[in-house]
Amino acid sequence: MAEKYEKTQYCNGDDDHESECESESECEIESENIHIDQETDEEDESTTCSVEMNHKQKAALLGLRCKVEDAIRGNYLLGRPGNIPKERGKTREQLREITLWGVPLLPTKGHAGTDDVLLKFLRAKDFRVADAFEMLRKTLKWRTEYQADRILEEKLGSHLGNVVCLKSRDREGRPVCYVTYGAFNNREFYRKAYGSEERCNEFVRWRVQLMERCIQKMSFESGGVNSILQISDLNNSPRQNLKELRAVRKKTMILLQDNYPEFLHKIIIINVPFWYRASHLVFSRFFSHSMKRKFVFAKPSDVTKTLLKFIAPENLPVQYGGLMRENDADFTPAKKASELIVRANSSGFIEFPITEAGVTMVWDITVVGWDVSLKEQFIPNDEGSYKILIKNQKKMGESVRNSFYICETGRIIITIHNDTFKKKRVLYRSKAKPTVPMYRSPLNS
Repeated sequence: MAEKYEKTQYCNGDDDHESECESESECEIESENIHIDQETDEEDESTTCSVEMNHKQKAALLGLRCKVEDAIRGNYLLGRPGNIPKERGKTREQLREITLWGVPLLPTKGHAGTDDVLLKFLRAKDFRVADAFEMLRKTLKWRTEYQADRILEEKLGSHLGNVVCLKSRDREGRPVCYVTYGAFNNREFYRKAYGSEERCNEFVRWRVQLMERCIQKMSFESGGVNSILQISDLNNSPRQNLKELRAVRKKTMILLQDNYPEFLHKIIIINVPFWYRASHLVFSRFFSHSMKRKFVFAKPSDVTKTLLKFIAPENLPVQYGGLMRENDADFTPAKKASELIVRANSSGFIEFPITEAGVTMVWDITVVGWDVSLKEQFIPNDEGSYKILIKNQKKMGESVRNSFYICETGRIIITIHNDTFKKKRVLYRSKAKPTVPMYRSPLNS
């Protein structure tokens, strides 16, 4: 007979985008259940949701549109005709067709993304029209000299795939770029990445290529996503003898700041060691005020909590406290997580009802902050059957996936006991898979 459960908590398992301005709405997490809604405490303007621009910002956008229009029609967007090298020179007709990231720059062409591109430069310069226009001109000049439009055709960074990678998207649909510095603890790997000036330059060029790939996933149309979220993981990162690493990181960030304005929505630095803050203060002297505002820091104990503000649990990798696994055959990001809050010094319960036999139940569980115990049981509906202890975990320190083949109806009960003085946020999901047993009992044949 199934034992009785003292249920302290219980949960069943089972604007338009305008080019004028962007802003992110703040959403609250429901404290006690069902599907996870968007959560964010951001207050910056550079987001995909739109709000009304004020009069000054509208005037700035109009002013920049006029300056760009005049510069294109006057054939001096890339510099005065007499001062432009022949290899960079363009005829008036060619200049009218000039694009940036696939978006026409001539405002009177009426492309939906033109204002979005111009707004990036305005925001980077706090809506100072002259500065934004000069930044645009410098970016176009740099792209020509750096051959940025051809960079996607190059084979770069074949040995760097485990340092920077693109995985999933954030809550607003932005691509998420993960940068892990722990790999540089390997001396041989460090030498391959930064062993010469040529290698350092290749690394920078590879990062530019990655940014161009990210931009291909974006949309400059109304309501589209036009920035990325970067996660920099300092776990096990080397501290000493990093002259080349620091120089390349500085060069890369300044290059992205100057030529890809407002493409980095946030730069979240996680697993921050105690010594990093001081070095970052020195490093950030080279950043604009707009770039400085983009940095978010999370010490090891706050990593999952911080990342979940920006990334849904089903899109957050398991190593960071999420539910996403590589090459997952059981769950896709479309299978949303549910939530349970377990109060301090109490227990919470999750139930997965089983209404038919011959299925395998699969479930994921993660707890923000860990430090809880976990007990998983199958309780048959038939009071004459035995309950089965599936798992009894004294301390939970990582995301859990488990499965159990069901040969009779009943329910799976998961007990989460929180003996700390802080409430815990539990995220979970489940599914039933029809299963053919690998063997048949002689009693049933």
